[in-house]
Amino acid sequence: MNTKHYAVIGHPIGHTMSPFIHKRLFELSGIDADYGIIDIAPENLATVYAEKLKKLDGYNITIPHKQNIIPLLDEIDDKAKMYGSVNTVLNRDGIAKGFTTDPDGFIKAIEAAGIKLEGRIMILGCGGVARTMAYEIALRGLEFEFAVRRADVGAAGLLCLDITKKIPDAKVSFGLIDQIIGNVDVLINATPIGMYPNCDDQPIHNCAIGRCKSVFDAVYNPLETVLVKRARANGSIAEGGMSMLVWQAVVSHQHWDGSQFDKADIDKLCIDAAQELANR
Repeated sequence: MNTKHYAVIGHPIGHTMSPFIHKRLFELSGIDADYGIIDIAPENLATVYAEKLKKLDGYNITIPHKQNIIPLLDEIDDKAKMYGSVNTVLNRDGIAKGFTTDPDGFIKAIEAAGIKLEGRIMILGCGGVARTMAYEIALRGLEFEFAVRRADVGAAGLLCLDITKKIPDAKVSFGLIDQIIGNVDVLINATPIGMYPNCDDQPIHNCAIGRCKSVFDAVYNPLETVLVKRARANGSIAEGGMSMLVWQAVVSHQHWDGSQFDKADIDKLCIDAAQELANR
């Protein structure tokens, strides 16, 4: 059996958890493969694409190349077209095809945590992560709202317009993050607030956290953010971002080789990835 070759590209990229996660997934699927890291400065992407990336069986993409890789590829699937973003590429028979697995990773992580997307759904932030989550929620016909800083009101308005343009029946609105009132059934933190090294920060006040039935925090370092800790202390269902990171990797493997995995194995991988992160 010939060894297959995969990698993750980005810049900077020394902190990535991708090799740890993907190597375990290859072991679980019984596929002989290696998985490396390729740091590519933005101005070098086209050159490295021709010299290295085309020779791989597949690769993952992180910031800042998720959009700039698109013109270099032969094809991208419909979901990647809608998002205008690619984080997974399959090279097969001389054709490079791009996919985005972030949306599916989000939905699978929510489901695995036992969080039901229903009732009042609120997304904190309006950046790239929030955009991904918002489209998946809108595609399911669910009503939701963004909560943002005053400085981001303009960006939130533009994002709402973009969503309703692509999904005409989308029910989306926005408000200020420091003026959240009433109960929230599903709170989703799509901001970097609380991320290492600013681990003591939290995106909303304690009184607002106390009114949330369930919480999903896209931040995965630390494994348990202050937001997640306080939500759990209140008796709410709460999940951090490590599961989303692992599940989007699982979807990459489904595109690469059709691999299927047991949920118990993925749950264990989430725990082990968290321990690996803590060790670092």
